[in-house]
Amino acid sequence: MKKSPRNKTIDIGVEEGRHYLDKCKIIDRPVCKDRLINSTICGDLFQVAPFLPPGSIDLMIVDPPYNLTKQYHGKVFQKKKAEEYRSYTESWLNLLLPLMKDTGSIYVCCDWQSSLIIGQVLMEKTIVRNRITWQREKGRGAKTNWKNGMEDIWYATVSNQFVFDLDAVMIRRRVIAPYRENGKPKDWIESRNGNYRDTCPSNFWDDITIPFWSMPENTAHPAQKPEKLIAKLVLASSRPGDLILDPFLGSGTTSVVAKKLGRKYIGIEQNELYCIWAEKRLEMAEQDSSIQGYTSGVFWERNTLADQKSKA
Repeated sequence: MKKSPRNKTIDIGVEEGRHYLDKCKIIDRPVCKDRLINSTICGDLFQVAPFLPPGSIDLMIVDPPYNLTKQYHGKVFQKKKAEEYRSYTESWLNLLLPLMKDTGSIYVCCDWQSSLIIGQVLMEKTIVRNRITWQREKGRGAKTNWKNGMEDIWYATVSNQFVFDLDAVMIRRRVIAPYRENGKPKDWIESRNGNYRDTCPSNFWDDITIPFWSMPENTAHPAQKPEKLIAKLVLASSRPGDLILDPFLGSGTTSVVAKKLGRKYIGIEQNELYCIWAEKRLEMAEQDSSIQGYTSGVFWERNTLADQKSKA
């Protein structure tokens, strides 16, 4: 079936995208960091991680399979008992932590059920600093339960020496009742498009839009994270030129955001189809480095697109 001209979903197949797959690396022996920078590694994390250079990663963004039975285009993750999922979490975390610098930070995505397990494991092995909860504007409905409209991201560091750039993740909010002092705006910005205040972000994010079919970042991946979501993590916990690892890369969002924001990246993904989509998106990022919802150095509330375009 022919797609609508407005449907920008990336869903090319393996044969059509073979040239993208050829760009990916296969790792079966120890390699130096310089050979891995800005690359997509096609392979299983558990087989690849032992060959990666220790102490080389500044920031790790991890989006493991939630503890749900789910199809991933030819591969299936089976729901596990709680203890089995805990062992699974410990196994990948034990492989990944040695790869991080002493000043490194790690974010781990999860739903409410896997969060109960992942949070406990992180507390045993890292310094947990916060739990971010973000709102999926549609959520997943249920007939006999409350709709799941939230997901968690655990934020942790390896040590007490770490990067956190608050100024890079300020949120621009509209000011409804502006207060003036001596006739001048007090702690807010007056512009031709309205009144705004740049505020510190909390650990509850309600300004995230899930990618949909008319957005260039959208792919056919069943659990894709929005670029805006990942951009907040990258800007807060890394500096330009830092190296970011995503060991469950999926359709490539972390690598794409890292590239757009001037960071280096390594992504590991075992599904060839998703590797192709990731490389396609990285190619697109060379022509368009914009991130929906992030303009002029600030994150904007939803439904302020006109203001973003005008770069007020």
